[in-house]
Amino acid sequence: MYETILKLHSYWAYLVLFILIIAVINALIKVFGDKEYTAKDFRIALFTLIVSHIQLLIGLILYFVSPRFELWAEMGSKVMKDSMTRLYLVEHPLVNIIAVALITIGYSKHKKKLTSKAKLKPIAVFYSIALVLLLSRIPWSIWLA
Repeated sequence: MYETILKLHSYWAYLVLFILIIAVINALIKVFGDKEYTAKDFRIALFTLIVSHIQLLIGLILYFVSPRFELWAEMGSKVMKDSMTRLYLVEHPLVNIIAVALITIGYSKHKKKLTSKAKLKPIAVFYSIALVLLLSRIPWSIWLA
């Protein structure tokens, strides 16, 4: 079960990154180009929100079924001294939860705005910050191997 969830989490991450990059680029181009907010922009923002929440759920399941989770009991506070263990048990989950929260905030804020630029700006800002956070805590050495 663990291996299946791990593979799903890894492959779904490609989709999340791909759609998040599209959402960020789309929003930035439209904000700086003074273009109109369209139904396509709404769908891109919503799809990004949905796939990121699904990834978060997969990640939370993975966290609790992972053999690494047992390291909390074995190592206690020494988890923080080992960089790879800290990445998997603390940094990656925490930063990704924050990133998904930022995507949710950006989506919620954009729905309350009335003009095109005002709608696109929260998406551009919050989704961009979320993208940077996600990219910062991906275990690249394992993910690309």
